Amino acid sequence: MSGTYVLAIDVERPLSLEVGALGECEFAAETYAYVGSAFGPGGFARLDRHRELARGERDVRHWHVDYLLGSEAASLEATVRFPDADRECDLAASLPGKAVPDFGSSDCDCGSHLLETPGLETLLEAADDAGGVLGIRPEGD
Repeated sequence: MSGTYVLAIDVERPLSLEVGALGECEFAAETYAYVGSAFGPGGFARLDRHRELARGERDVRHWHVDYLLGSEAASLEATVRFPDADRECDLAASLPGKAVPDFGSSDCDCGSHLLETPGLETLLEAADDAGGVLGIRPEGD
C-alpha cells in the first residue's frame, strides 16, 4: 500500500543539527510534523524504516528527516497514513504549524514539508480531520 504520511516528532530540548545539504538547522523543543510520500518501492514500509532510525537501529541518512529522527533529542511519537492519496504538498500547507524553511521539500515547489506544530494532540486531530489514519504509536511497537 502506498500514499502520503505524516510523522509526529517530539524534540525534547533545543537542538542544532547538520542536515545534509541544508547545513546547520535549529530546532526548538516542540512537536514537529513531517509530511512525506510513500509511492516508491515498498510504499508504507518506509514508515518502518523511519521507526528503525528513530530507535537507533539504522544509521544511514537519505532524507532531511533522517537527520532529525537520528538525534537522541528527537522521538517519533506517532504516524498518520493517507492511503492511496498524493497529498504531500497539500498537507504540508494545511496542517497547523510554522514551516521550517526548505526542509524536506527539495523535490517540489513547497517551502517546507516540516512544521513546528502547536502540539501533538492538535496535530493528530488536524490529521484525523483531513482523513488520515493514525498508525500505531512507537511505544506500542
